[in-house]
Amino acid sequence: MSEGKPDLSTAAPTAGLSTTPRLFVDADLSAGGEITLPPPASHYLTQVMRRAAGDVVRLFDDRSGEWAATVTVPHRKATAVRLMQHLGPREAVPDLWLCAAPLKRGRIDWVAEKACELGVARFVPVLTARTVIDKLNLDRLRAHMVEAAEQCGRTALPALAEPVALGALLAAWQPERALIFADETGGALLAATLAGVPAPAAILIGPEGGFTPDERAAVRALPQTAAVSLGPRILRADTAAVAAVAVWQAMAGQVEASVNANLTE
Repeated sequence: MSEGKPDLSTAAPTAGLSTTPRLFVDADLSAGGEITLPPPASHYLTQVMRRAAGDVVRLFDDRSGEWAATVTVPHRKATAVRLMQHLGPREAVPDLWLCAAPLKRGRIDWVAEKACELGVARFVPVLTARTVIDKLNLDRLRAHMVEAAEQCGRTALPALAEPVALGALLAAWQPERALIFADETGGALLAATLAGVPAPAAILIGPEGGFTPDERAAVRALPQTAAVSLGPRILRADTAAVAAVAVWQAMAGQVEASVNANLTE
């Protein structure tokens, strides 16, 4: 074993791994298995992080959890690694959707990134009358989510839905899922409301120009809707999305995640 490399045969699951490169791989991982990393991950590991044969990397697959692996064949386009140790299962994720109108490039990327960091289960781009863009690069949004998960120690990624028109979203709404409507014209106090809205739930955030009166009426007419106010200040759409998700997670999400984790032990 090279100096400075964690000894996976005797170490505790996370010993010496805090500074180890961490990557998402879209493949089923299992003990003793060998996989070849895709070109972007291989380039990052060998050319940016300068990892060589025998070095350790942490991998997660959004299925089985997180693994420690060793590099067997370093290559800038096809690095081979062997799975050595299961570090932990996939995290429990509260069943919260973020339904948000697409924003200009850069801002929507930031929302997707923060949605992953905050533990959203599903991200749904919603097309409204005042949505400023009608085309989204879902591959780019997915890449931002993956990067956020890699950096923040997450072992689960949000599902990324195809863009859907607001009317179609409401028409197909699940009867058991609460809809937390961030209404810029006013609503109940956010924290007090969210404490009583456990999962399954969703948060709906409008576009930069807000919802039209007809759209607002349609959302409020849904029986599962709880209209809330984000406070006396006017927030940008991206700020509103992150603020609402963070408050829900603090009030209701972490409780559900803890319950789910205990049920799976």
